[in-house]
Amino acid sequence: MWKRLPFRLRGYLITMTGVLLLSPDALLIKDTQAEVATFMFWRGLLLGSVLLVIAALRYRARLPDAIRACGAAAWWCPLAFAGSAWAFVCAARLTAAGNVLVMMNLAPLVAGLIGMIVFGQRLRRQTWVVIAVCVTGACLMAAGEIGQGSPLGLAIALFVPISIAVNTTVASVQRGDRQRGVDTTVVLPLGCLAMLVPAVLLGGAQPPPPEDVQRLALLALFLPAAYFLIQTGPRYLPGAEVSLVMLLETLVGALLVWWWLGEVPPPLAFVGGGMIVAAMLLSGLRDLHRQRRKAAAGAPDERLLQEQVMREEENAD
Repeated sequence: MWKRLPFRLRGYLITMTGVLLLSPDALLIKDTQAEVATFMFWRGLLLGSVLLVIAALRYRARLPDAIRACGAAAWWCPLAFAGSAWAFVCAARLTAAGNVLVMMNLAPLVAGLIGMIVFGQRLRRQTWVVIAVCVTGACLMAAGEIGQGSPLGLAIALFVPISIAVNTTVASVQRGDRQRGVDTTVVLPLGCLAMLVPAVLLGGAQPPPPEDVQRLALLALFLPAAYFLIQTGPRYLPGAEVSLVMLLETLVGALLVWWWLGEVPPPLAFVGGGMIVAAMLLSGLRDLHRQRRKAAAGAPDERLLQEQVMREEENAD
């Protein structure tokens, strides 16, 4: 069943699942009392340990070769991954959540521009329209808190979309020898290492407060699978589209805060959330309709061609 799905749809489903698992992250960050350095130390240590075990079990002795196959992504993706984590946590502690979310929601636009200017990627007009609608909707969801908090937090929050865009775009352009692209999940442990170094230098290598142990354990349960799936998304989709799917975190995260903390979103939040869901749903339905219309007109089935290429590559190995 999975192999019968088009590549683009696989990418959306993989990334959406990762975003759903990542959605409790903001709630757990907001609910912890540990200092930023201590929180980042344990976040990086727990997340990196699990991701390293996953990579070692998948590749075993071939793990160094898998990392080298990532090319430039072996450097840029870990640094961007660590940078986005630090910027998100620091900004969330210094400024209002609305400011952080508005900045984070610029990631699809930044990724599209980086892909177009630096790597010559071309996005469909439909994708640009969906990005514009979803960014607008996400900004409406966060509008109630805009302007509150520290200007320094706002400046730090600007690094979140830039880091996310660099990570997803660089990962998506590493095509390698496979139709799906290079597996950049193997460099995530390096990103956790880059996350750990400043935490140790800032004195974060100490036990967390007892009341935060359970929350950190929950992060260690959800985050590895979430980041593994999100980092897999660029194998199937351009970086801008992966960043676009990540906007769902704004919607699901707001619903979790509403459910868990009883913070009822303002009416604009429901309007913005509806815009995000409607735009992505209509875009997906339009893609399916276009694919069926091409097939009815006698066009070659792109999915079958891709699978044939992959089988030939596997036989060549």
